[in-house]
Amino acid sequence: MRSGIQGKSAIIIANELLTQFGGVKGIFEADKEELMGIEGLGEAKVAQIKAVHALAEEYLREKMKSVSKVRTSKEVFDYLYLTMRDLKKEIFKVIYLDSANQIIDNENLFEGTLNASSVYPREIVKSAVHKNAASLIFVHNHPSGDPTPSESDKAITEDLVYACNLVQIKVLDHIIIGDNRYFGFADEGLIEEYNRNFVSIKERRG
Repeated sequence: MRSGIQGKSAIIIANELLTQFGGVKGIFEADKEELMGIEGLGEAKVAQIKAVHALAEEYLREKMKSVSKVRTSKEVFDYLYLTMRDLKKEIFKVIYLDSANQIIDNENLFEGTLNASSVYPREIVKSAVHKNAASLIFVHNHPSGDPTPSESDKAITEDLVYACNLVQIKVLDHIIIGDNRYFGFADEGLIEEYNRNFVSIKERRG
């Protein structure tokens, strides 16, 4: 906030921001017009706020790529929570890992209201093969704050497990991020169940 404006210090402006938007999360979530509704915030200051948010996202992205090995869903949640909890749209992210479970890369592939017709297994498989990934972790957010998977979330995950099995790529987990909590498909035994279902279908076909 620098030195604020005449008659209103930077501390006062900052407190008004925190009060108006309910904390740092709300500030980062707000759009430009909402932020400029606070007296003392012009385009330059709003641009600086957005730059801080973008810098934090890039820092966490690079930090995650430096992780030696992914071990738990909680680790993934901890790295991605700050960058995904404030999103107003659902974002479907894919984390690509090598055979030692080290992260190769991660990227956002789909956004909007996610359902079986908006997440394309072929695009994910194509990208995974291009990056020479041995396994994948899927992550998406629920803007409502409730990470409980919908029937569509379950159907998408099962389809992806089947598709990846066909090209010998493992799906390690699908994590749904909510408000300070998450749901892990692997933790709940669903990834293992979908793998068993795939094997059963393959065996029946001979």
